[in-house]
Amino acid sequence: MSIADYLRDRLSAYMIYLATLVTALIFMSAFHISRECIIIVYVILLLGGAVSELWVFFRKKSFYDKLTYCLENLDKKYLLAEMIEAPDFFDGKILYDVLCQSDKAMCEHIAEYRRENLEFREYIEMWVHEVKLPVASLQLMCHNDGSTRYSEQLKRIDDYIENVLYYARSRNAEKDYIIKNASLKRIFGETAMKNRTEIQERNISLSAEGLDVEVMTDAKWLAFIFGQLMGNSIKYDANEIKVYAEDFNDRTVLHFRDNGIGILESDLPYIFEKSFTGENGRTHTKSTGMGLYIVKMLCTKLGHSVQADSVQGEYTDISIVFGKNDLHNMHQ
Repeated sequence: MSIADYLRDRLSAYMIYLATLVTALIFMSAFHISRECIIIVYVILLLGGAVSELWVFFRKKSFYDKLTYCLENLDKKYLLAEMIEAPDFFDGKILYDVLCQSDKAMCEHIAEYRRENLEFREYIEMWVHEVKLPVASLQLMCHNDGSTRYSEQLKRIDDYIENVLYYARSRNAEKDYIIKNASLKRIFGETAMKNRTEIQERNISLSAEGLDVEVMTDAKWLAFIFGQLMGNSIKYDANEIKVYAEDFNDRTVLHFRDNGIGILESDLPYIFEKSFTGENGRTHTKSTGMGLYIVKMLCTKLGHSVQADSVQGEYTDISIVFGKNDLHNMHQ
């Protein structure tokens, strides 16, 4: 709040004040009041008015400057009323009360939204667990009957159901994971076993190197990430999948590489965006564009970084970087 803006806003009041002074001068002249007395009266009035205006200006300036500063630096701007104190002038109190009421209404709205979101998430998780039972039963029936006709489609249904579950949980993943030392070899082995039937049916060559390392992560979430990456390799016609890790002093880099159809260079910057399917998703196979988006989201929440490198028609290499700290190095 600048003094120029304040004076500009008060200009109409000053014009009325000036007109009042001129009127008073006319009346004092009509009653033949001495010039010295008139000058003394005007000096007193002008000094009193100036001091009064300065006092009002600095009271308001202190409040509005703090209000503006908090507004500019707050991430959640609806909490503005929590960061300021009630002012001691009337119109400021009105504004403060309005902000408090608005803040209260917004907090109640957010609390209601969170309750609804939690209820919806709990319903989705319950539905997923319920629907996975008949799917698992159908898979077992196909296995017992020796029928492979429906197994692949049931596997795809199961994968999509699991995607729904992990996407629902990923919105609040920090409440559902435990970061501790986990073996890359064990997690990848479990993922390979889960997909072994499809890997064998498609004659895919699967190799792993340098996975005898431990990283700080959540094994359950990382297993899901591995499953997504392996599912993408299978979906996009890879006949060779190679997984290997590079262990450095400050990080471990896991590479998930396949020789599938690859990714267009123009699509690479966007493959981790929500619902992005790219050229491959439109022409080669139906894709939701959610798999890599969830992978990226989970990696970010777990403190890992994920990148992609690819040449269309040659390979795709997804790399996940696991950071290390002093505590991790002590365990090594």
